[in-house]
Amino acid sequence: MRFFYLSLKITLQYTLRIYYPRQKTINSPKEFFGRTIYVSNHAASFMDPLVVAGLRRPIVFFMTRSDVFTPITKPILWAAHMLPIYREHDGEDTKKKNQEVFQKCSKVLSFGRNLLVFGEGFTDDVFIRRLKPVKKGAVRIGFSTLEEINWKKKIYIAAVGCNYSDPNEMRSDLLVSTSHKICLNDYKEEYLSNANKVITDLTKQIERLMQEQITHVENKDFAPFHEDIMKITRKGMNARCSDTSIPLEKRWKYSQQLAHWMNAHCSEDNQPLMELKDELKTYFGLQKKMRLDEKYFYEYKTKNGSRLKEVLMMCLLTPFAILGLIHCGLPYYLVKRFVEKSFKRRVFWSSVKLLLAKISMGLLNIPFIFLFYHFVYPSYWLGFAYYASIGLFGLAAYMWFVNYKSFKIKGKMKALDIDKFWNKRENLVSKIKDLIPVA
Repeated sequence: MRFFYLSLKITLQYTLRIYYPRQKTINSPKEFFGRTIYVSNHAASFMDPLVVAGLRRPIVFFMTRSDVFTPITKPILWAAHMLPIYREHDGEDTKKKNQEVFQKCSKVLSFGRNLLVFGEGFTDDVFIRRLKPVKKGAVRIGFSTLEEINWKKKIYIAAVGCNYSDPNEMRSDLLVSTSHKICLNDYKEEYLSNANKVITDLTKQIERLMQEQITHVENKDFAPFHEDIMKITRKGMNARCSDTSIPLEKRWKYSQQLAHWMNAHCSEDNQPLMELKDELKTYFGLQKKMRLDEKYFYEYKTKNGSRLKEVLMMCLLTPFAILGLIHCGLPYYLVKRFVEKSFKRRVFWSSVKLLLAKISMGLLNIPFIFLFYHFVYPSYWLGFAYYASIGLFGLAAYMWFVNYKSFKIKGKMKALDIDKFWNKRENLVSKIKDLIPVA
């Protein structure tokens, strides 16, 4: 295990816990090694490898798009266990270069390490709960390795699903589910007689297993409809509108069941469902026009507009929030500005900000260990404990502004006549219960 990978693996759990406070792993492997190819969905670009490696025990080498390997980044990516994968539109001799990479992958597997492959190959610009067609590369790598080692060791393949309530929303939810393993050695005879058929069939099997690990909305045009229903019912995995008193796994299963039902029943010919879809779209469109927010609107109506909670939280957080601004304010601002100017696709923003902020804040605040020792209390242990708490101070600053925003929005609602809007919401809840059994 390379040092940079080890340091990331140790510290990422702390960082990810701050970003995603509600986390769960299902059927997570217990072993560090295992000669397994994990094939994951690719819902959130760079966030996916951070999540899969940071929250699960197996030591993995990543298959990563080749265009991020520059003379500057190559040593860093190498130290983080990343291997380039070449695509046709990268303008490279992809077949020859990928063959070299596949040989490296074979060595990784033969030495008992694991591979992480993102089977879809790319991430949507807008986060959608669905799985795109899975490519055959992962299965090919597995059988190529078996041929190189003369089938003497067992090679496995398994599906992984990264489930975010929203990968770009701080303080949202994260669930990582892993399927059972498939031993590729069991297909030796079939592979030797018809390799292409076995690779195709196993890829389809992995694709089905991946769909079982996530929420999969078959028709992406109905993905907003699925999200709107979760917002109204508050039972699913919407980042802003969920009843967090319901266990995360139960909300994930609700999200899946709703998607399965919609995949079977949603079509342009189903008039009542299409009318409901349009009504929900109109409802949330009016909210946007009126500058309302479903999260604050629901809290305002169900708690009679009380803002006492926000006031108490801001009072409690103020001293810690000040420390958070001192330690994290400038690094956060610089990282935010750099990332949003450098990366045109928003899908990269959250993961790159997370990683760069973690590194920059960690490095810039090291002197405070010594300042604490000389000016507060002469103990390096306490100085390091203070240093380790800086992430929590940054979180306190973030939560102070979240509560301040909620306080302001709920205050503005007092001047609005929103009873009719609430009645419209209640009618939509009733229609959803009548039309969608799983809701």
